[in-house]
Amino acid sequence: MSKAVFVAAGIMLSRVAGLVRMRVFAHYFGLRSDAADAFNAAFRIPNLLQNLFGEGSLSASFIPVYASLIARGDRREADRLAGAVAALLTTIVAALVLLGVVAAPALAAVIAPGFTGEKRALTVTIVRILFPGAGLLVLSAWCLGVLNSHHRFLLSYSASVVWNVAMILTLVAFGPSASLPNLAVWLAWGSVVGSALQFAVQLPAVSRVAPDLRVVFDTASIHVQTVARNFVPGFFSRGVVQISAYIDSVIASLLGTGAVTGLQNAQLLYTLPVSLFGMSVAAAELPAMAGAATFDAAGSEALRLRLNVGLRRIAFFVVPSSIAFLALGDVIAAAILQTGRFRYEDAQYVWGILAGSAVGLLASTLGRLYASAYYALRDTRTPFRYALIRVALTTVLGYLSAVPLPRLLGLDPLWGAAGLTASAGVAGWVEMLLLRRALNTRIGETGLSRSYGAKLWTSAIAGAAAAWAIKLWTPALHPVLKAVVVLGPYGLVFLGATFALRVPEASSAMSNVLRRWR
Repeated sequence: MSKAVFVAAGIMLSRVAGLVRMRVFAHYFGLRSDAADAFNAAFRIPNLLQNLFGEGSLSASFIPVYASLIARGDRREADRLAGAVAALLTTIVAALVLLGVVAAPALAAVIAPGFTGEKRALTVTIVRILFPGAGLLVLSAWCLGVLNSHHRFLLSYSASVVWNVAMILTLVAFGPSASLPNLAVWLAWGSVVGSALQFAVQLPAVSRVAPDLRVVFDTASIHVQTVARNFVPGFFSRGVVQISAYIDSVIASLLGTGAVTGLQNAQLLYTLPVSLFGMSVAAAELPAMAGAATFDAAGSEALRLRLNVGLRRIAFFVVPSSIAFLALGDVIAAAILQTGRFRYEDAQYVWGILAGSAVGLLASTLGRLYASAYYALRDTRTPFRYALIRVALTTVLGYLSAVPLPRLLGLDPLWGAAGLTASAGVAGWVEMLLLRRALNTRIGETGLSRSYGAKLWTSAIAGAAAAWAIKLWTPALHPVLKAVVVLGPYGLVFLGATFALRVPEASSAMSNVLRRWR
């Protein structure tokens, strides 16, 4: 099996657990409740800490250096580097966790200015509880960096299953009897317990692959200094991307009860293909690209070839995902979320937000692999510059699309959340095209051919037309059963069409399926 398959398998396990958690959350909280909005808004604040110091920044700084040492056979120096990074990371994160707990009221006012009264007070309480758990998730991301560099992908990406399970068990235990505000608080504590478990399950594997690792400060090492230099622009580059998501949350808090939760639900759904296909390929390729990338013609050609293959593999799965969200988002949202307090009308609202996300889904996933190519070249500054442009566009377009536009069209302000995802998609395309153009000047032509893209989009549209017809003629069914009846033919038509059009990735996918059935 390829490395990307192990990454995808780990992410799939984690995402399935996440979807179950989201369904149980929807059952008890519904969509339009103050407690649901408060929890989802609060969860974004400490989650920033995880994303800033976790996988994104470590992928830009730590993994390329660490993987290069391993590729050269210098395991002792690699373990020394990993221990030093762990010591620095722990110290910085501990200080930020303490600061976050103290400054929770100010942070809540920044991230959710539309919340007032008891809703705002609940948000502050949940932020304070979640911050220590976020610190543990950062250390879990360090484990992921070590394991990925040793090509141990499955455990590192599936470890978050225990975090999701801890939250699911919390909801099941307290959901039937607790009031919604109290349930939100219990769920926050369940998240902290899950964070500790996610970190703990990876430690034995880290000890096995890095037996000489010692967590000690070592700022004199040239490799540690290289990681530190690359970490700063990587940190700000990742921070800029996170600011874009936080801007969406800020604007959503102004749209009314349900907008924050609806946006969060939609984001969990549309980031599934990004994680499964964009992240899996990018994570699997980064150590290999870091080992292969050199500053000569041979290294550039090796990087270019790996990048183009990865881009095709990503597009093969993400293009049909985009069309599915656009045409069949109500079926998808209802199958996963429609239970308990969550109604079909809420699923339709999430569909609108999903349709907006379809605008930039392909750009977001391709952009992840392009960013990894820059990280392999030890260049974290170029992605940072283009991320700044993306945030500026997201801010301006997001506000215009979410606030004044629905009013001009006479729509419910809640529908402004769909404008947020659509405008973010436009900004994502601008960023990805800038990354591609700059990289092409360095390593040669990269990207998807027009004929390849046309085959994928045509096949996906044909599948959506068949699925749409089935949806219209299908009688009332349970949402999960209806999803099977509608989405199954969609996937089969897409796969059959791409196979008929001789798309190599289709033949590969069919071969993998047949091999597993034998």
